Amino acid sequence: MAMSELAARAGVEGLAYLQTLSSSSVQVLATGAAALGIGLVVAGAFVRTMLPLRWLAAGSNAALIVFGALHPSIVTLVIAAAVLPINIVRAIEMTRLTRRVRSAQANADLAGLWLKPYMKPRRLKAGQTLFHKGDTADRLFLLVDGEMELSDIGKRLEPGRIFGEIALFSPNRLRTHTVHCVSGCTVLEIHESTVMQLYYQHPAFGFHLIELLAGRMSADVERSEARLSRADRTVDTNVP
Repeated sequence: MAMSELAARAGVEGLAYLQTLSSSSVQVLATGAAALGIGLVVAGAFVRTMLPLRWLAAGSNAALIVFGALHPSIVTLVIAAAVLPINIVRAIEMTRLTRRVRSAQANADLAGLWLKPYMKPRRLKAGQTLFHKGDTADRLFLLVDGEMELSDIGKRLEPGRIFGEIALFSPNRLRTHTVHCVSGCTVLEIHESTVMQLYYQHPAFGFHLIELLAGRMSADVERSEARLSRADRTVDTNVP
C-alpha cells in the first residue's frame, strides 16, 4: 500500500511539473536547453578524438548556461559559464595545432631548402673522409654537389641528401658509417644545438627528420636481413 501511494504521489508531482513547463514558454526553452546539453555530453562519451570532444563540451556548456539562466539554476549557470571559455580556448588551440601539423606534413620535403640559411659550407677533395664510423657526432650535413659514399656498405650519397642524423639522436652519439668523397664535394653543416632548436621550433623540419630516421632504420633492417639470408644460404650449401 505504501509503495502504491509513493508511486501515485510521484505521478502527480511529475504531471504537475510537466504542466508547469508547458504553461511557460521560458521553461520549455530551459528544458530543451538542458536536454540538448545532456545530449551533447552523452555524444562526447562516444567520441574518440579530443578536438570534437572539446567542441561538444563547449556546446554543452552553452546549452546549460541557457538552462541555468532561464530555469533558473545559479549553480548550473556559474559552473557552465566558468568551463565554457576553457573548452573554447582549448578547442581553438587544438584546431590551430592540427592545421600546423598538416602544413608541416605537406612541407616536410622542402625542409632542406629553408634549412640552408642555418648551415655553413665546407669543401672537401676527392678521397677525403668527412667522418669515420665510431666518431662522436655533433653535426648534421647536407650534400650540395659532388658524390659521397658510405664506405662500409658501398652506398652512394647524391646531391640534396641530408645525412648524419641517426648519430645525433642515438644514445651513444656515435657515427654508424664512414663517409668519404668519391669526387670533390661541397657540403653544408649545422651544429647539433641548432638542429635541436629547429626540431622543436619547426614542425616541418621535425617531420622531415622523423621520415629520414624511419627510412634509414628500415634500410638498415633490410640490409641486416639480406646478410642473414646470405649467411643461411652459405651454411646450407656447406652442410654435407
